Amino acid sequence: MRYLFEDYTLHAERRELHRGADAVSITPQVFDLLDYLIRNRERVVSKDDLIGAVWNGRIVSDAALTTRLNAARSAIGDSGEEQRLIKTVPRRGFRFVGQVREAQGVSYADVDEPTANAALALHDGPSIAVLPFQNMSDDPDQDYFADGVVDKIITALSRFRDTLFVIARNSSFTYKGKLIDIKQIGRELGVRYVLEGSVRKAAGKVRIIGQLIDATNGMHLWADRFEGELSDIFALQDRLTERVVAAIQPRVLKAEIDRAMRRPNSLTAYDLCRRALPHLYSWTREGSAEASQLLSRALEIDPHYCLAATLAGSRHLIAVSQGWATDPKTEITEGVRLLRQALSIDGDDDAALSMLGWATAAFFGDYDPAREMVDRAVALNPNSAIAWDQRGWTYQRAGQSEEAIKSFERANRLSPIDPMLFARFTGTSVALIGLGRFDEALATAKKALGERQTAQAYRCLAAALAHLGRDAEARNAATQVLEMEPCFQISEWVARSGHWRSQMFIEGLRKAGLPE
Repeated sequence: MRYLFEDYTLHAERRELHRGADAVSITPQVFDLLDYLIRNRERVVSKDDLIGAVWNGRIVSDAALTTRLNAARSAIGDSGEEQRLIKTVPRRGFRFVGQVREAQGVSYADVDEPTANAALALHDGPSIAVLPFQNMSDDPDQDYFADGVVDKIITALSRFRDTLFVIARNSSFTYKGKLIDIKQIGRELGVRYVLEGSVRKAAGKVRIIGQLIDATNGMHLWADRFEGELSDIFALQDRLTERVVAAIQPRVLKAEIDRAMRRPNSLTAYDLCRRALPHLYSWTREGSAEASQLLSRALEIDPHYCLAATLAGSRHLIAVSQGWATDPKTEITEGVRLLRQALSIDGDDDAALSMLGWATAAFFGDYDPAREMVDRAVALNPNSAIAWDQRGWTYQRAGQSEEAIKSFERANRLSPIDPMLFARFTGTSVALIGLGRFDEALATAKKALGERQTAQAYRCLAAALAHLGRDAEARNAATQVLEMEPCFQISEWVARSGHWRSQMFIEGLRKAGLPE
């Protein structure tokens, strides 16, 4: 079994740890400790558990245990101060909190029903995943530039809404830095074609190399090289995208590619947006603040850059929904303004349209126009996992739980190993609670927690358990909510997170003992 997290791979049988293609030096005891924490990541591991598993129950001093833990953290780029991957839980023990993917598919927390096999059925029509391109520049900090090239290609390909099924960016990027067989990727994502390549940026010039592979048999269909001045980067992206589509489809809809590229007027604004994305995906208060600064600078440079306006508007609204905003009313107003600005630049921007639809439902309770917006967004781009995500949340807010679940399921098919899976599982759990399907809601909440520990996922867990009459477990889940959000109150949470029609969900929180 192999366990993949961030850019690391732990080979359990071979007893090896790799970062990308490079082996990481690690002592046997430290390997055993890390292996045990990862295998038991669904729970807090006590000191006695570790001593029993790693030292076979021998007497071990606290100093020796601390030394091994620090060595394990150091091996995977973590530290006792940061605790990004290995967290110390005071008076209880330790827990591996990083997002882990097993080699055979996504690994979830313990659930009450079997998880799906990671091998997905091949999509009926032409289907493709665009893998992260290798950064061949001397500067490793230029990774963001290579990632931006791939993002643009994915966006352009996604516009072929009636003829091409495109895996979303978040799932494609989970393979970054990993040596994985193309045929395995095809099986895991359920696609026929895989595009991979490299980008070299130096001295004002850029070279992009791309190759298209049939993932069902590993055969290379074509490969090509595109070179030019850095100022021509968008034209190079166009040419590469045209070649990809021409290899799959008999006709190339050039107008769709041109529109999908949504070129900025400045490469600097483009760079700033690329740098902001990882901070947005971190889903933290600190990441939100950093993204805000980068996106504000991008808009100062190019006020008519649609992507910058969409990302900035979304950031404001997410900050409000997560309780990070100091002035929610102002943030909502600014978020809506920026999304409308994006739509004034490109009225067919599915990301801006779907986010505005969700905000209209969540913060204003105006459900009819909200549904119209998200429905139009997925019609514009049926390959957009983001649009389907927001459609799910919008329909959930509108009290149409069945339709919400269908939307989340569609997003999961488009992006089956997405770092944001935790949010979709959470939304699905909320919708299932609204339908009174508490056993399914409980299993889905556990899946969400297996992806990422969030207060909202624990709220789902608490509500589902309370409705099932599992009072002691519900109270334990409520305790986890309060540990993460000590000042949590149901009324305050409803006020800041927007309009909720799922009274069943709120009633579950009350039954679990969370403060009113």
